[in-house]
Amino acid sequence: MTAPLEPWLRGPVAGIEPLLQPVAHALMGVAEDLPPLLRSLTDEEVWETPGASAPIGYHLWHMTGSLDRLLTYARGETLSPAQWDAYAAEQKITELRPARTELIDLLTATLDRSIRDLHGIGADVLLDHAAEHTVRHAGQIVTLSRVLRPQGPSLA
Repeated sequence: MTAPLEPWLRGPVAGIEPLLQPVAHALMGVAEDLPPLLRSLTDEEVWETPGASAPIGYHLWHMTGSLDRLLTYARGETLSPAQWDAYAAEQKITELRPARTELIDLLTATLDRSIRDLHGIGADVLLDHAAEHTVRHAGQIVTLSRVLRPQGPSLA
């Protein structure tokens, strides 16, 4: 069985401006790679801090919140009270420690909504930082998961 092609190798995403295709492809890659990896971990592992690093749970919460905020700004909107509440929760998320399943659901919903939102954003608004920032934290999550479970699933 061959591995599925990376999102960027599958061609353009219909309805998304050409200059925003890399953003869509990056978000699609995170949406495909992270949930299976996260399901392989326990709730305890999601909140471990190997080497005094931020836990996977923090990266997930921050990544989804910042992506939501960055896309709100890209649409020319201001943050809603719910977004400000989520930002406040982000500052103490390591104390709140939501369950892994809640974090996976949040990740999936945020990425799905973000990819849909790209359909309404013009090429004059480049979202490099939204994709960059999301992929940066996704990489940290993958690395931390390998530290926690060296023999765990691979994303190869």
